[in-house]
Amino acid sequence: MNGRFERQEAFVPERRLQSLTATVIGVGSIGRQVALHLAAIGVRRLQLVDFDRVEVSNITTQGFSAIDVGQLKVDAVKQSVLVIDPETTVDPIADRFRPKHSIGEAVFCCVDSISAREAISRSVRHRIRFWVDGRMLGEVIRVLAEADSADWGHYASTLFPEAEAQVGRCTAQSTIYAASIAAGLMVHQFTRWLRGLPVDPDMTLNLLAGELIQA
Repeated sequence: MNGRFERQEAFVPERRLQSLTATVIGVGSIGRQVALHLAAIGVRRLQLVDFDRVEVSNITTQGFSAIDVGQLKVDAVKQSVLVIDPETTVDPIADRFRPKHSIGEAVFCCVDSISAREAISRSVRHRIRFWVDGRMLGEVIRVLAEADSADWGHYASTLFPEAEAQVGRCTAQSTIYAASIAAGLMVHQFTRWLRGLPVDPDMTLNLLAGELIQA
């Protein structure tokens, strides 16, 4: 499609997207929005990892359609991605992430437990070039990014024991608008990396309080 990318050329280097594979682990509240954003900006190869199926409550909080209910989330998101761009190569993996899985050089972690984040990051950190983790509880969003760095010390410090977490899963309280903002912040970190700019290692946005904190 001629001219499709011309308005984002200053922010998203199209040539970097041609040979890149992006892996989205967890395609629920935040992950589904991330996958759609990536397809829209022109990522050519997407890998989607999730074992879950679409429930009725996911229509409100995650943006799925009524016709998606009962489908595997990876299949429903694949269909939505292909509506945006039928030429995108999408590899859906209907499973929990496992170390044996191949991954792209850019990984978007959108799971809803600290223990899963810890296991995934430990497995992939030496195999990737860009990592971003999106967390959300109600209207509080946290995005943590690492790029081409041997020092994951700060990120490791955010992986506290589950017993110290707030009661309930990370996305137990969620809204589609907060998930969309979280996804946008994650994709922004990705485009910074694509441009060779430093990423923000830790950012928290409290929508209700109107506060943005960067560590």
